[in-house]
Amino acid sequence: MPAPIEDYALLSDCRTAALVSREGSIDWFCPPRYDAASVFGALLGDEDHGRWMLRPADPHATPTRRYDGDTFTLVTRWESVDGVAEVHEFMPIDGDRTDIVRRVVGVSGEVVFDHELVVRFDYARALPWVRQIGEDDSPALLAIAGPGALVVRGARLRAVDHRHRGTVTVEAGDEIDVTLTWFASHLPTPPPIDVAAERASTETFWNDFAETIEHHGPHHEEVVRSLLVLRALTHRDTGGIVAAATTSLPEDFGGSRNWDYRYVWLRDASLTLEALLEHGFTRIAFRWRRWLLRAVAGDPADVQIMYGIAGERELPESELDSLPGYEDSSPVRLGNGAYTQFQGDVIGEVMVALEAARNAGVDESDFSWALQKALLDQVVEWFDRPDCGIWEIRGEETMFTHSRAMVWAALDRGVRAVEDAGLPGDASEWRRLRDQVREEIDANGYDAARGHFVQHYGSTEVDASLLLLSQVGFCAHDDPRMLGTVAEMERTLMRDGFLMRYRTGSGVDGLPGDEHPFLACTFWLVEQYASSGRLDDANALMDRACAVANDVGLLSEEYDVGADRHAGNTPQALSHLALVRAADALVGHTGRAALRT
Repeated sequence: MPAPIEDYALLSDCRTAALVSREGSIDWFCPPRYDAASVFGALLGDEDHGRWMLRPADPHATPTRRYDGDTFTLVTRWESVDGVAEVHEFMPIDGDRTDIVRRVVGVSGEVVFDHELVVRFDYARALPWVRQIGEDDSPALLAIAGPGALVVRGARLRAVDHRHRGTVTVEAGDEIDVTLTWFASHLPTPPPIDVAAERASTETFWNDFAETIEHHGPHHEEVVRSLLVLRALTHRDTGGIVAAATTSLPEDFGGSRNWDYRYVWLRDASLTLEALLEHGFTRIAFRWRRWLLRAVAGDPADVQIMYGIAGERELPESELDSLPGYEDSSPVRLGNGAYTQFQGDVIGEVMVALEAARNAGVDESDFSWALQKALLDQVVEWFDRPDCGIWEIRGEETMFTHSRAMVWAALDRGVRAVEDAGLPGDASEWRRLRDQVREEIDANGYDAARGHFVQHYGSTEVDASLLLLSQVGFCAHDDPRMLGTVAEMERTLMRDGFLMRYRTGSGVDGLPGDEHPFLACTFWLVEQYASSGRLDDANALMDRACAVANDVGLLSEEYDVGADRHAGNTPQALSHLALVRAADALVGHTGRAALRT
């Protein structure tokens, strides 16, 4: 059975990740990219679906863990009856290899570690052929199945019922390195790595990134860790920013709200870009813009809400029978059918982010501005089209107020690019439609009798996405309509001090079951409170939301307040970037929230 979601720490090489439980088991690893098939899949099943466990043999040994400064080197300190030892784990960042390093360090006494390797390629659908290839003084185990292979070096393992087991013993001052290297099976087995050199260069990479973060104010550690997570989820080669490191972790335990988040949503990536820009990362913004230009190049009518890490367009959704799901939450999904949805807000998010990049000093090229104009032409073409909304409903398309406001934002940024930034073009049609959609929202997206914006035209419900209207400048944070909307959210969407996305019982999403408060929405509410003068409420809610992070500062998608546990995919980029924006708002940084006139 997998550990609680909040018990997992992230290792990353900015191409893929490994999730390590508090008990020392790597239960999720998909080399060489985030969206590749798993080699260790116990996260969505049990140990028979693949894991790499390294923990003291003493069942009563207790762990405490931390990241080594501003890096993703995980240090777990184990205290047992016989002594104290640490495990230092990281994924080297340099080169084109995919490695995991687990260094066992003796601190005091003698500690015996149980070591178990269960390799299951292709989402546990392929049992590998395994053989010993090392010498007595340098043991190594090679596992191959189809196109993938891996070699584990540094500790002798013996076969036991399609698993491999052994022990690692350390005394005070000992250091024993156990390494795993994934590689394509048609290539020669890669040589061992220089662990000391790789650790030094990897930690330099993360520390250099952290040292360039421009942030002063409360929750500094949380902001730095969140920006590090966003960097870890940004593919180092392509520039694509994945929404999370996992697939199918449930929003509703035991239910079917399980989705594959290992892809690049234009919306999430745009919001991540803005968070990075706010803290000085213009080079990453330039790389992301190049990724965007590649991904959406072609007919603007073909623009999608999401893409693969390198810009792939086909992300068909299927169900995996080989993995039973986290705590039997099924189905386990591969791919995401939402890639075919129409979501009217996405181009608006892109235009807002690209304006932020332009304001931050990322020069506009002929190609980049031409693409933005083409996207705006598509906004004009789709002007009256209902959509699936920000939450990717699988029910009937409708006119969501947030989506309509983002249509306004797209046209607004086009007008501003011409009139304020001096980019070439005729903004008259964009201006006319921008003003028209504002009038439409005022007439249909606002319930004057109840005094609040509504989730969609014809509804009386509110939706947390309405908080984004003030963020993009459609209205001020202290606009009476927004204040009324917040009051209605507090009345209907708050669950034990955290904010739901919407009321699932309203039937709008077309899905069975319930879900838990969405952490990004709670941070959006912090931003709204801070920007409308409710600083005491903002600080109290920020403290409550930040306290949900696990012991190494990671946030998942949702939080089960009743059971005090994380829910949904993890770590979730949207949760971390919303935390960053909320912290900025607490010290008066408005970012894209500056009112547009």
